[in-house]
Amino acid sequence: MSHGLDLDDASGAAGCGAGVAWIRRTLTDMGLLAHDGDVVLVGAELLSNAVRHAGGARHLSLDRHDRFLRIAVSDHDPRPPRMGEHRPDSIGGHGLFLIDRLALRWGSRPAPGGKTVWADLPLPPP
Repeated sequence: MSHGLDLDDASGAAGCGAGVAWIRRTLTDMGLLAHDGDVVLVGAELLSNAVRHAGGARHLSLDRHDRFLRIAVSDHDPRPPRMGEHRPDSIGGHGLFLIDRLALRWGSRPAPGGKTVWADLPLPPP
């Protein structure tokens, strides 16, 4: 089952907030609201990274598979994300570290006019 939202180059807090609200509504529609904590956090990090580092988010999607839920954000920057050294004492810069810890796997792939960064989060067995 796949769901998507075009974000029209959403930028700033309003764009991230709209994306997070959509994630919660979509999880409710999928019957997965009980699993929203990590999904919302990872989604918010992907959205904020697109805003902060790639000029805004173009598209947000949630795809349910048998054992995992894939969340993906497309942006305009073709450069793949880089996870730098994690510095727990720094303010900010924890996004990819959190995604790496919460997701089964994550990555990026080229997309027309930019890239898509995705993360797979575990679902309990049916």
